[in-house]
Amino acid sequence: MTAVQGMTAAAPSRATFDRIALLAAPGLSFLALFYALPLALLLFQSLRMADGGFGIANYVAFFSEPFNIGVLMRTLRVALLTTLLALVIAYPTAIAMNRAKGVWLTVFLVAMVLPMSLGVIVKAFAWSILFRANGALNQILQAVGLTDAPLRMLFTETALVIGAANVFLPFMVLPIYAVLQQQKAYLADAAASLGAGPFFRFFHVALPLTLPGIVAGAAFVFSLSVSMYVIPSLIVGETQQNMPMLIARSFLYLRNEQLGSTISAILLIIAISVVLGSTWLAGRLGARE
Repeated sequence: MTAVQGMTAAAPSRATFDRIALLAAPGLSFLALFYALPLALLLFQSLRMADGGFGIANYVAFFSEPFNIGVLMRTLRVALLTTLLALVIAYPTAIAMNRAKGVWLTVFLVAMVLPMSLGVIVKAFAWSILFRANGALNQILQAVGLTDAPLRMLFTETALVIGAANVFLPFMVLPIYAVLQQQKAYLADAAASLGAGPFFRFFHVALPLTLPGIVAGAAFVFSLSVSMYVIPSLIVGETQQNMPMLIARSFLYLRNEQLGSTISAILLIIAISVVLGSTWLAGRLGARE
């Protein structure tokens, strides 16, 4: 009797789940039509060779060029440095937000969320103005006597990393802040009562508990940094190209669809690898926690 009641109770729940799953049909259809299908066509185009056949010749040709390898390495290096700089700035910011109350918490949240409503072009162009030879940064350095002449800041990789880290900073701060909000406030006090010092409490209590947020924020920032186009175009220009700029040049100027599709597919593979890797790592960290 009990088994029969369990089966009858399970049937409605399964039917309810099927009806709820139908709610995702419009969104999935939209993604399949306007996102998955273009990506599939892009991958198809990257495998199409000049003679009409299909193969990996386009990928072999891309990785056979030292220039392309240099662009790929530069893109990954800038993305990694941007992620590290954003993490260094975001972690103490997230801690301050977690401890802030009332008006100060509102100020922090507005400072993080409001810049996300501005266009990337506006923020990147603002940094390009600051980094100019007659920009505010050089004027301040000369006014305080640190430099005698304007420093070359614009069109450098350092300027690109700083500008990109500023633009993508909220995507690192908010995941770490969300994880900190879920932590128990008494854990650090409990560790201190057992004789743990500040460094021990940070590296053995606070930091391990915030690793899921760090992984999520790093995945966001790295994925955005590796695929940015507008920020490098305004800050470093054509002197230091990255993969998205190479894609634009292939499609718009060289009219080489195979090359552009191949580079796009490589970026897609990198993005998928970052998402899958971060998901796996976050799952492992969550299970360990």
